[in-house]
Amino acid sequence: MSYQFHAMSDKEAQAISTWHYEPPYDFYDLEQDPEDLAEFLSAEKRAERYFVVYDEQGQLIGFFVFTPGENGVLEIGLGLHPDLTGHGTGSHYITAGLDFAHDHFRPTTFALRVAAFNTRAKKVYERAGFIPRYTYEQHTNGGAFPFVYMTKAVKNSPE
Repeated sequence: MSYQFHAMSDKEAQAISTWHYEPPYDFYDLEQDPEDLAEFLSAEKRAERYFVVYDEQGQLIGFFVFTPGENGVLEIGLGLHPDLTGHGTGSHYITAGLDFAHDHFRPTTFALRVAAFNTRAKKVYERAGFIPRYTYEQHTNGGAFPFVYMTKAVKNSPE
């Protein structure tokens, strides 16, 4: 399967902001955190970092956000349409996102953060080569929750 990436428009951001996941993954509903939602809906804050993903049939299936950091680290955030989660598409989707990010940002290391309860996503990320580095508490959705910070060295780059 091939995917098409392009910069997220206001219309696409609005559409994605209405996505709702089944519990316990409703933790990822954008409306759960007003600050995250405000950033997501701000064209200025999305600029050059937020990208939507379309499948071969032209269906909006997800998004990625890329945040360049220090020492060549590129932090990745992502979302997959709720109807597609848990059906085995995650590995191909994350690989496509990493390939896109590699071509556009040229990082030495990828990093991401995932809620500690989300074993399904952690397995996908580990299959993609991410290594859990540490667990920490992140303030989001009106509380503090354990998250796992994971990294993956880019091919031909030292970790």
